[in-house]
Amino acid sequence: MVTRQYRLDEFEQGLPPPNQPLEVLCEDNNGTYLLPYHCHWSDGVWRNSAIGGQINANVFGWRVAT
Repeated sequence: MVTRQYRLDEFEQGLPPPNQPLEVLCEDNNGTYLLPYHCHWSDGVWRNSAIGGQINANVFGWRVAT
């Protein structure tokens, strides 16, 4: 089983580059999870890159989408 810290180490923390497709790591009471779609940081909120809707999740890390 992958530990929380191991997962966090794979991602950046802090402010991401704006308007760039990113993978985001989220966390809830069940653990950490990667959203199955790319997101971007725009106007101070996380958004789904495909539809532009705001993400309602606790984002703990990000990395450039490959």
